[in-house]
Amino acid sequence: MKKNDLLILSLLVFLSFYATLGYYPLFNLDEGAFSEATREMLASHNFLTTYLNGQLRFDKPILIYWLQAASAGLFGLNEFAMRLPSALAATLWALAIFLFAKKVLNEQKAFWATLFMAGSLQISIIAKAAIADSLLNLFIALSMLSFYLYTESKKKRFLYITFAAIGFGTLTKGPVAILIPVVVSFLFLIKDLKFWAKAVFNPIGIALFLLIAAPWYIAEYLDQGERFIEGFLLKHNISRFESAMEGHRGSFFYYIPVLLIGLLPFTSIFLKTITFLKEWFDTPLKRYLGIWFLFVFAFFSFSATKLPHYIVYGYTPLFILMAIYFEKIRSNFWMLLPFLLFCLLFFALPFLQPLIVKNLRPNSYDFFIVSSLHFSFMYILFFGFSFIAGIFLIKAKKSTAIVTASFLTIIGLNFFIAKTYAEAAEKPIKEAAIFAKKRHLQVVMDGINTPSFSFYARNIVKRRPPKPGDVVFTKRSRLNKYADFDILFVKNGIALIKLKEPK
Repeated sequence: MKKNDLLILSLLVFLSFYATLGYYPLFNLDEGAFSEATREMLASHNFLTTYLNGQLRFDKPILIYWLQAASAGLFGLNEFAMRLPSALAATLWALAIFLFAKKVLNEQKAFWATLFMAGSLQISIIAKAAIADSLLNLFIALSMLSFYLYTESKKKRFLYITFAAIGFGTLTKGPVAILIPVVVSFLFLIKDLKFWAKAVFNPIGIALFLLIAAPWYIAEYLDQGERFIEGFLLKHNISRFESAMEGHRGSFFYYIPVLLIGLLPFTSIFLKTITFLKEWFDTPLKRYLGIWFLFVFAFFSFSATKLPHYIVYGYTPLFILMAIYFEKIRSNFWMLLPFLLFCLLFFALPFLQPLIVKNLRPNSYDFFIVSSLHFSFMYILFFGFSFIAGIFLIKAKKSTAIVTASFLTIIGLNFFIAKTYAEAAEKPIKEAAIFAKKRHLQVVMDGINTPSFSFYARNIVKRRPPKPGDVVFTKRSRLNKYADFDILFVKNGIALIKLKEPK
């Protein structure tokens, strides 16, 4: 591998996955929930069953919590430790893409596939979030890429890697880690089902899978019984497909804008790749990658519950396909247009802020958050510079243009956009929690669900209707719902109050 290419990928991985691990507070709801569940695991020394604010949490299996707990043991209970397992998983995921693409294509296409992965907007968010998805995508990628290598080489070690990765994926997020490899491999080998069945029902592979995944599932069932079946399997897996959970619904076309935004600044490369859809089936490799992406897109488009990160399960094959068709891009302007629009939007945002605030309901939660956004001079300068740089890149060498655009996108996202939002929305929650912790306040949560408050307060915070004398953490927009209280802490969209006892 060329030294320059290695340097580019290493620096991009660092900026995208690691540089801001402890740069801003945990984002609610998901990062707060995973981190607080891990904190409670460490506090209770119960490493079998997860709880969130004292209540059973069956959202995900155990592996990500174990890894976060191990990280906290090394680095303490902080944002860096909670996010580090995801960043490490994303790094291995990127390495898997590079090694696979190098083996089945060539080193140059491996470079582009890995750059598209590490430099895309949505992957940069997922890769360092204190949630299970980066880890899951690592195992899905390993299982799927290894299985293809097995079909080509017939070497059993690739099949056993597939089963092991499925086992760890099942220990990370459950049945989806089994579903994708089984269905995609079936569709790919539909003309040779004998070979497929022999691979899928390989006794050593099944034993390896069970050795990895089964012990925790059995132990959890013995510990929780039917509550585990109902809470994990029925509610958080089957029910997610049948009905929208927690308001996460959308139309069949939900994932089209997610793809267009999530793949920034490479959106035009994705669109160009789509124009060659018919060619996706002219070689075994492209057919396998195409079936993988299209199945994930179709399955989650039909699913009733829709979340942006579900489509990421199909990004690995997409990055490799994009690397194959990258050479078909002829116009730098077309290639850079999404990047230019991205820079222009975020450059204009500070100037549009008064207009946006004016159109929000006064004293609503969103009103307080948007009006609290502080766009620094460096923020405006960065996006202004990036837009101008993008104009000059139109005349640059294609590879130079897209590499530069990827770096500017990742820096803009992680050091300016996420930071600006976190300062307005998440930092006040952390400050309120630390305020409560220092004063040993017993707090209840009402009208708001921000589990990061519990994480920073180092205490379980129940969500329930408050009673006189309670210290209440709530939205600032809800203060008119309480009759008589003292304000202990208020900032941006949140408030910490103490309800007065009746005289």
